[in-house]
Amino acid sequence: MINSKSIGLSGLKSLVAELRVSVIATLSLAVLLCGVYPLMVWTLAQGFFPQKSNGSLIARGGKVLGSSLIAQGFYGPAYFHPRPSSAGAGYDAAASGGSNLGPTSQKLIDAVRRRVDRYRIENGLTESDPVPADAVTASASGLDPHISLKNALIQARRVAQARGMSEEAVHRKIAAHTDGRDLGFLGEPRVNVVEMNLNFDAKR
Repeated sequence: MINSKSIGLSGLKSLVAELRVSVIATLSLAVLLCGVYPLMVWTLAQGFFPQKSNGSLIARGGKVLGSSLIAQGFYGPAYFHPRPSSAGAGYDAAASGGSNLGPTSQKLIDAVRRRVDRYRIENGLTESDPVPADAVTASASGLDPHISLKNALIQARRVAQARGMSEEAVHRKIAAHTDGRDLGFLGEPRVNVVEMNLNFDAKR
């Protein structure tokens, strides 16, 4: 004859054992994934890539001026101008994003036309001179710190005149801040506008 009381005690013991295993497994995973693993990654990053792991910050005289990963709005003839931005009010790192306007949007078409006209006037181009696409269109994040090499070379004459430099000197500066193709064959060469503009100011 089966004792119902013994069955109840056996079931309770089994439940307690399973709960104990679940709690131990949960705590072990929490310590491993929320403590040990992040600490290990942080230690390796700080040891081997301290600049990148801390946000690729650019500092002058102990003051942080920006990050080489995030675009800033540089204006005036003495600066290389970044891509247009739709992040917040423009170049807002807390509001990264694009305009979400499609290629058939009249609003986007009108905005690009205005940017093309302004770019040509600023850089002394004629109405028939082509304008680099990245000079008049925003990136998906609105925070891309790079422009194309062609875009930078077109702006070089304006910057050289505004700063009283030779175009050759400005071209050397562009070359120093040009990143090559990823892995040697992916993408196109690009110029970091943030690093280059801040470097120009530091040499004043």
